Amino acid sequence: MPLVPTAALVSHAVRESSAVLAFNVITLEHAEAVARACARTGSPALLAVSQNAVRYHHDDPSPLLAACAAVAEGCAVPLALHLDHVEDEELALRASALGCGSVMFDASRLPHAENVARTAALTARLHADDVWVEAELGEIGGKDGVHSATARTDPAEAAEYVRATGVDALAVAVGSSHAMTSRTATLDHELISRLRRAVGVPLVLHGSSGVPDGALVAAVTAGMRKINFGTHLNTAFTGAVRAELGAREGVDPRRYLGAGREAVTDAVAALLHLLAPVPAAR
Repeated sequence: MPLVPTAALVSHAVRESSAVLAFNVITLEHAEAVARACARTGSPALLAVSQNAVRYHHDDPSPLLAACAAVAEGCAVPLALHLDHVEDEELALRASALGCGSVMFDASRLPHAENVARTAALTARLHADDVWVEAELGEIGGKDGVHSATARTDPAEAAEYVRATGVDALAVAVGSSHAMTSRTATLDHELISRLRRAVGVPLVLHGSSGVPDGALVAAVTAGMRKINFGTHLNTAFTGAVRAELGAREGVDPRRYLGAGREAVTDAVAALLHLLAPVPAAR
């Protein structure tokens, strides 16, 4: 079916006290795996393409995003297309033309006042294109080695940031850390509840690959409405590729890429069963 707006999927999650899951896409195999898992479970999801993934594809977002849109067209359940951790404002402003219904604009490296000013200005321009905007007030652990997993978002500061910027959702620091390959992170669920009551927009959990299943379920109960996964998928993909290369002779990449795609499909389906059991209205 055609791409659906991110706002529709997040709004559905808010109404159902559930969560919509966003899965990072680096290759066509990632997109196909997410779509197959969504079709298997009946749950919608976001195909998320980060600025880092765009950089990997020679700084040209068009081919990968076009492939994601084509995969979504062939999927029986709703999929949305999302630009993730975008620091380049020009890339963010291309979102609508590229078929993306949402952007996570990441100005967290900037001084606070500049973060607020640039996020507010960009949000106004993106809203004019009907693009849903997520942003980040503070630091999420682990990204590029500069964020601490001990960082915590203050509810009062978060509420003021949302008011000042007009964003549609807020990524918050509650104990998770990017790029974790072991699921040992400890979330502050009481803080999640306080943030949900304070900010008035959906909360987003980044660095979710390092969070155990039970803690993820509790995070949704506490108020998380969008949950992002990247490293968890790549761990499954890489493990399957390594196993296939070790088990077989030959040079046909379809054998090991196919194994990786199937492993990601299973990983995504398991997360959807765990966290997003309610299908969205089409």
